[in-house]
Amino acid sequence: MQAYEFNTVIHEGMIRVPEQYQGKLLSPVRVILLSNTTEPKVGTDNKKFTAMKLQTKGFTFNREEANER
Repeated sequence: MQAYEFNTVIHEGMIRVPEQYQGKLLSPVRVILLSNTTEPKVGTDNKKFTAMKLQTKGFTFNREEANER
């Protein structure tokens, strides 16, 4: 597989391949698009996790048992 990298602008859903590569691309190709623009992430907010409280009364911790996992 040979890779060619170039920058272009999509116009009406078409990607123009530069002339220097057109004669080299005679078989089917795989296209991977990398966009320079960033899209906002859906469902994310700016809330940060700062602390939590756990009830640990009666909890026993066995270090050897935990290390076996």
